[in-house]
Amino acid sequence: MRIISWNLLHRDGANLDEVEALIRQERPDLLLMQEATRDIDPLSRRLGGHYVRSPLPERRHGLAAWSVRPFLQAPTTLVLQPGLFVRRVSLIIELHDLTVANVHLSHGQLLNRRQLWRIFQVLPRRAAVLGDCNLVGPVSRFGFHDAGPKRPTHLAAGLVPLRLDRCFVRDLEVIDTRILDKRTSDHRPIMVRVQPASTGHRPAGR
Repeated sequence: MRIISWNLLHRDGANLDEVEALIRQERPDLLLMQEATRDIDPLSRRLGGHYVRSPLPERRHGLAAWSVRPFLQAPTTLVLQPGLFVRRVSLIIELHDLTVANVHLSHGQLLNRRQLWRIFQVLPRRAAVLGDCNLVGPVSRFGFHDAGPKRPTHLAAGLVPLRLDRCFVRDLEVIDTRILDKRTSDHRPIMVRVQPASTGHRPAGR
């Protein structure tokens, strides 16, 4: 399965045309989006597939997902520990062979780890967590490992390169990773290809 995660930047960021172009170019099985607004809602009418969006509480933007295959059941929203200004949630997507959590976590480095650990605890054995984690530094808990690209995905204040967009997996093997063109967003999308875990070689992220 090929999964892409992208923070669109809800103000003056990537629009519907750019999202459609990314899907046509990269052909993901699952596209996860953060800071998606209702402007992205016509995506499945343009491309087919299956689409869901879950706005953050009291915000015009939130989490969204587009999938080639039907969701195993309607995606659910997991309420996370609230940040100082923004109440956070995770969009939990069940597919036939794994469960994926789409995230946009808080900026506080203790709080976003607590939010991530809460997600880790509720997911089934074979699962992946992707999105804008706003994390700086390593995280390891509950059998998940950081398997996404290792290059920076965002320039803070346009100057400081940070790897904020992450992929954590459990009982899955990541067989390819890439960082894609950011277009008009301020985050570069990350792409991972996953398969059920084996004893095979896991390549380093790029």
